This record gives sequence, C-alpha cells and structure tokens, in this order.
Amino acid sequence: MLSYNELKIGTVFKFEGTPYEVLEYAFLRMQQRKPVAKTKLKNLLTGQVVEHTFHQNEALESIELEPQELTFLYANRGQYWFCEKGKPATRFSMEEAKVGTGAQFLKQNADVTAVKLDDQIIGLRLPVKMDLKVKETPPGERGNTAQGGTKAATLETGVVVQVPLFVNNDDIIRVNTQTGAYVERVEKAK
Repeated sequence: MLSYNELKIGTVFKFEGTPYEVLEYAFLRMQQRKPVAKTKLKNLLTGQVVEHTFHQNEALESIELEPQELTFLYANRGQYWFCEKGKPATRFSMEEAKVGTGAQFLKQNADVTAVKLDDQIIGLRLPVKMDLKVKETPPGERGNTAQGGTKAATLETGVVVQVPLFVNNDDIIRVNTQTGAYVERVEKAK
C-alpha cells in the first residue's frame, strides 16, 4: 500500500479499481489545514487525464507493470503492427489510441517496450531519443538568425520538428520522443 506522500511522477497505482500513472505531483501544506497531495493522473486503460487531490487518510494499492520487448513492423489504416523481439511470427496489432503520441516517431524495425498489466498490453514506452532521417527541409539562409535560427524539417516518419539552420536533407538527427524536440545531428548527409 502507498500513502499519499509516497506518490511521485511516474508512480503507477490502482485507485478505485483502475490503474493510474502520476503525471504531475505537488505536496501542499496550507495554514491550519491537513496537508494534501495534488496530482494529475493518467488512466492507463483509457488514456484519460484527470486531476485528483489525495488526503492523508487515503491508502493506494501499488501495482507492478511488466515490460515486454517488441519490434515495430508497420502501420496501416490506424493499426500499428508489432511482434515479439526476435519472433516475427508472433504478430499483433494495436489501435492508434493505445500507441499514443509516440506513434509519430515509430519507424520500421524500431525496438519499443510494451507495458503489460495482467497479461494485457496497456501502453508503449519508446526510447527517449531516436535517430531519424530528414526527408525534406528548406535550405538555411546565412545571416538569418534574428529569430533564433530554426526551420521546419519533415522526418522519415512524417513528423515535422524545428531544427537548426545547418541541418540539410538526408541528415540523420536525434529527436527527443517525449518532447518532440531536436537534440543533435548524428550524421551529416554525404
């Protein structure tokens, strides 16, 4: 059992029979009142985000999620197809809603981690940083840095990110999958 002050960002627990993950956490102690934990929670089954305030008399049931290594195969008509790592014969699909916002960074044969609860996949965790090829970006203009020196680039998965002016077509860049931001150039186009 967890108490309200043991919650932190990323903690997974069961509340009212439903698994939740803590997205935001703030411990509040107001004058002449009992302390509370103000949280923003994500329902792991539906993806809905709710706010809830926990008091010190509430006890929460901790749960363990089991990871499973998967390989992304392809996407077709809102269905994302995966297989167990090293076992291409064990294919299965997931809905776009269950894959989440990380779907825009998935490329063929990318390794991801599935999160399972009671032998049911409830979500995916992508690597924090992925290397993707720049498919299309306008040429950078010298001296055009008054506004920060960035331009839009379309990557091989179709997602558009802001990159520095020195990034060109066919460069391979590293992108943070949690924020969708450019991190660094990995390889310059030949």
